[in-house]
Amino acid sequence: MTKTRKAMRRALSIVGMFALLTLAASAVRAQGFHDHDGVGRGVVNNELVKVVRDVTRGFQNVEAAEAAGYALQFGCVSGPDVGAMGLHYVNGPLVMDGEIDARRPEIVIYEPVGNGRVRLIGADYLVLADQWDKTHSQAPELMGQMFHQFEAPNRFGLPRFYTLHVWAWKDSPTGTFVNWNTNVSCDAHTGPSK
Repeated sequence: MTKTRKAMRRALSIVGMFALLTLAASAVRAQGFHDHDGVGRGVVNNELVKVVRDVTRGFQNVEAAEAAGYALQFGCVSGPDVGAMGLHYVNGPLVMDGEIDARRPEIVIYEPVGNGRVRLIGADYLVLADQWDKTHSQAPELMGQMFHQFEAPNRFGLPRFYTLHVWAWKDSPTGTFVNWNTNVSCDAHTGPSK
């Protein structure tokens, strides 16, 4: 593909994304939502999002997350067709404790932004299913949000687990608590990130 074609394709993509963002912003305004903290669709009114922002605000710099015991796992996770999950910085002891605490997410999520830099975009609560199921009769729920179940085997090499992504720092057009965020990309990831 020539450089001209690549440039035209990139320009058309940017124009298309701008049009979609403009339509989404218009829909948000029409529904009366206000965006005071940088996330649209009124998600700032959700209590879990507020908690995630509160407990991860100090992790805007990935080195702070690493100092708190989080480490990059799985590389940059891209979706099967569209979107991605991004870079998962996992706190192993929190995963292994078999508990869920809104103030202690097992995973902090970043998006690569180029030049080896990353941007905080959310958190992921994760509990191994066998541990959870030993003491609970139903799948986990956190502040009204049901967890998703990943069967084993899975692409992460984990046993069956429950997970809940919270896109607290980056808008997700398909919902704040979905696994795949169509606004997240791994394209800028080239290896270890900081």
